[in-house]
Amino acid sequence: MVHISSKIFGKIKQATRKYLRQGFRDNLRIYVQGGPGGNGYPKFGGVGGKGGDVIGIAKENLTLEDVYKSNRSKRYIAKGGRHSTHNFILGPPGEDLKFELPVGVTLVTDAGKNLGDLNNPDDQLVLAKGGTGGHSKNGYLGTKGQAYPVTLDLKLIADIGLVGFPNAGKSTILKGISHAKPKIANYPFTTVKPNIGILLYDDNRQISMADLPGLIEGAHANKGMGHKFLKHVERTKLMLMVADINGFQLGPQYPHRSCLENIMLLIKELEMYNKDLLSKPAMLVINKMDTDGALAKFNEIESQLKNLGGYFSNYPEEQRPEGKLKFYEIIPISAKENPESVKLLKERLRKIIDVIADEKEKESQTDVLEEVKSSLKERGPVLI
Repeated sequence: MVHISSKIFGKIKQATRKYLRQGFRDNLRIYVQGGPGGNGYPKFGGVGGKGGDVIGIAKENLTLEDVYKSNRSKRYIAKGGRHSTHNFILGPPGEDLKFELPVGVTLVTDAGKNLGDLNNPDDQLVLAKGGTGGHSKNGYLGTKGQAYPVTLDLKLIADIGLVGFPNAGKSTILKGISHAKPKIANYPFTTVKPNIGILLYDDNRQISMADLPGLIEGAHANKGMGHKFLKHVERTKLMLMVADINGFQLGPQYPHRSCLENIMLLIKELEMYNKDLLSKPAMLVINKMDTDGALAKFNEIESQLKNLGGYFSNYPEEQRPEGKLKFYEIIPISAKENPESVKLLKERLRKIIDVIADEKEKESQTDVLEEVKSSLKERGPVLI
């Protein structure tokens, strides 16, 4: 795999910050086991009770840390079915084991089988089925329930995901347009776990925005917990990429990157993690326009921002993004010093989210129409 940081700008040390790995759990490995089926009663043809299922139920405002603390053994085992007896020819079924999980969880077995997603509150998913009760066709012996480890992988569900290198001003933007209170300071990695803010509008419309911890170069290869944060972008409707007009430098031992170089690196990191992310709707914000010389810098790169492909062509083919990320809009703002620019951003985000919703609705209607046409071709019209 190509490591663009070293290819383009020379060898880069990996940032090692222990606190990046603290305070936010977005995956958890548990063990689930369906209850065994009860034995049948051959003398009277009795059937044993079915074993209980293990069922996950989606609940809002729940975290994987809450799940872990509620059951530190991480074992979820349902009750077995009762045996058939002369008093109970049909053995009573075992009780299902139901437990709550956060909205946005994907459940995958160690074998790689995707059991499903819990994307909406009150969604339910059977994680392990109980065994069959004993009957004439299985020798009246109840079977074991399904049993295996399952990884709970949480991907935040938000309308908008803030993406950028550290200290680009993502947290300041989130604070300025929502009621979230993220930690803000003038040093990298002030955001060490995702924050969710809600954008409220006069007509009571609400749009959710996730401030993801800043990426570092090599995030696609999981540097700086890259996979831990990049995966949360996948379920957002809109990527809001934020770049500092003055560029970015992680620390004294790291080279300085210009604004355009940062944008190229961000797009490349997204592409190398999952190229499908480049087809996701996106918007670009150039932040910190209140700093000295910012306007002159923006005027200098404005034409290149509108033709990033042309700018990237100045770099060798293996070092630039292969795909293109289309930005609905490019907006310069000062999140810290110019509230009006933040207000404008908030309104533009609303319009773009509405456009995306309209496009999806049209796609859905087109799909339904195509299904109807296909059905008519296969069966022909019904004459009345």
